[in-house]
Amino acid sequence: MRPVWSVSVSANSAPPAETEAGKPSGSGFRIPSVPFWIQIVAGLVLGVLLGWLTRSYEIDWLYTTLDQIGHIFVQLLKLAVAPLVFFAILVSITNLRKVNNAARLATRTLLWFMITSLIAVAIGLAIGLVTNPGSGTGLTPKDGSKPESAGSWLDFLTGIIPTDVITPFTELNVLQIVFMAAVAGIAALQLGDKAKPILTLSESILELLQKALWWVIRLAPLGTVGLIGYAIADYGWDLIGKYATFTADVYIGCALVLFGVYPLLLATVAKVSPLQFFKGAWPAIQLAFVSRSSVGTMPVTQKVTERLGVPKEYASFAVPFGATTKMDGCAAIYPALAAIFIAQIFDVQLGIGDYILIAFVSVIGSAATAGLTGATVMLTLTLSTLGLPLEGVGLLLAIDPILDMMRTATNVAGQALVPVIVAAREKILDHDAYNSASASPVDEPEVDEPEVEDARPSGVPVTA
Repeated sequence: MRPVWSVSVSANSAPPAETEAGKPSGSGFRIPSVPFWIQIVAGLVLGVLLGWLTRSYEIDWLYTTLDQIGHIFVQLLKLAVAPLVFFAILVSITNLRKVNNAARLATRTLLWFMITSLIAVAIGLAIGLVTNPGSGTGLTPKDGSKPESAGSWLDFLTGIIPTDVITPFTELNVLQIVFMAAVAGIAALQLGDKAKPILTLSESILELLQKALWWVIRLAPLGTVGLIGYAIADYGWDLIGKYATFTADVYIGCALVLFGVYPLLLATVAKVSPLQFFKGAWPAIQLAFVSRSSVGTMPVTQKVTERLGVPKEYASFAVPFGATTKMDGCAAIYPALAAIFIAQIFDVQLGIGDYILIAFVSVIGSAATAGLTGATVMLTLTLSTLGLPLEGVGLLLAIDPILDMMRTATNVAGQALVPVIVAAREKILDHDAYNSASASPVDEPEVDEPEVEDARPSGVPVTA
């Protein structure tokens, strides 16, 4: 049996040598391992405390240290984004050849992506219309500033196709990387056996990248200290007070989708236990909350999805595509609320047509968020489509890190949810694996052993 290491246990640990009596040798003293979720919570608490101390006593060196710790953690996540997305999408498309009804699965996956996004944006609009988040804030149009870059439908459509194969990787244009990976994956399927060397190399590189990213994930508790501490030290509670209604709206909206809509879909459509889903998916959801990156969380998301009984061949397609296009928090709830908030600040009246347009942009344009931290591109795309002032983006940039935690947690939960729903509907979900999934830390990616030919007919999906 291959050794498996928990994220809360050092990868260099070795089992104690046994004596002739069969008992472990040595002194018997072992440093107790701390569960990963406790490490994350401890990082949150410590970050808040250090941020408060920094702001209260104006400790410049601590302010700089927190900033650098958070910045380095995010940069390490971003470092793996471009190659990880390319090889994950390429391999995921070619893995569909191992699954029956691949085209049907892909179509249903995209359909459920759109359905859940539409429900999420409707909830965001409803909350915004009820609470009027832009009223009584004391903010004015003068408080806003125009972003350096903005998204538009022309840029979105023309920007899918890169001008060369290098720039998308150097400038981290994830949408163009997805396009190139999809083309390469489809071409590999058409070539058949001739593409086997490339596919073998791609799978090896993907495993290497996942292993390296796992090391970064282990640093999440430390990154949490820096990110949360810097946010508190830089923005303070006074700023949050000005955006109290808007912040509450985003968190409530995400919570309604996360703990209301998703459980309802699991119980009625997939006919599985919602509680069991959250037990199995919890490691990915908590990491997403801290890292604020769907792509950075992708290896964990895929692992928990497989642990929930979704066949590996299908999960390896659905999760990478979800990590780059499925954004219920960043691309549905948030832009809907932000559009209403900014319209009220700038005293612009929105009509029923505008609300329908917001829903359209959220469902169709969610790929513009591309799984990176933040949702500025999606917001500028929504504002430019509605004709709202882009200066409104500047009003929300300061509060963005606080909002992005809950948004990304919702994104990642949805990215695990849809494969479970589709697998259950297509009767390829392993219900025994689903019902036995736990909230324990996800194991490190394992190196696949060489495949052994068996009597199983070609095309039959293998359950995780």
